[in-house]
Amino acid sequence: MNIYKSITFVFGLAVIGSLASCAAGGEDQGLEYAPNMYHSVPYEPLSQIKDKDAGNAAEWLDANSDGHGEYYNSNPLNPNGMTMRVPPVNTVPRNKNGYLPYRIPKDSLTYASTMKNPLPDNDEVVKDGQMLYNRFCEHCHGGAGQGDGLVSEKFAGVANLTGAAYQNITEGHIFHVITWGKGRMGAHGSQLSPEERWKIAKFVKTLQK
Repeated sequence: MNIYKSITFVFGLAVIGSLASCAAGGEDQGLEYAPNMYHSVPYEPLSQIKDKDAGNAAEWLDANSDGHGEYYNSNPLNPNGMTMRVPPVNTVPRNKNGYLPYRIPKDSLTYASTMKNPLPDNDEVVKDGQMLYNRFCEHCHGGAGQGDGLVSEKFAGVANLTGAAYQNITEGHIFHVITWGKGRMGAHGSQLSPEERWKIAKFVKTLQK
């Protein structure tokens, strides 16, 4: 019985000692088991610490192998030691597919309707569009686009995409409305990439056939 008590006592001391070593207070921030999770090794674009010894006060803090302190994050290869670079003058960002930012205003639907869908007419694009439609559109417009989704049971005015009023809308029109929203429909430009919006537009036109 005394052996069990001794084992329990020793185990208890070990647990208390382990917890005590993790305690933080004042200048002692405790034990960090994975310092790289707390202190980023890569360059930080929005902060510039040029002191190469910053973060070397405690050896356990320094997880770098380049001889610099944990907090040093300037980039000596760029002007002023900055990591974030200003884009060249008169340039615009493009995504991996070469798409330019969509800057047609919300009130320019007539002009947007003249845009051509850059994606090809093939089964793969339509299939992707259907998947995205089911995820972002079906709850309002319904699986067949007839405006009979679950949301329409609570809110009137959901568009029947297969109705006569929508038969002749273009894929550019659909893309623009997805981007900016219209009527009760909210904007989805922040939830869907341009390519995804074009895919949905392609699929919606198949519902209208």
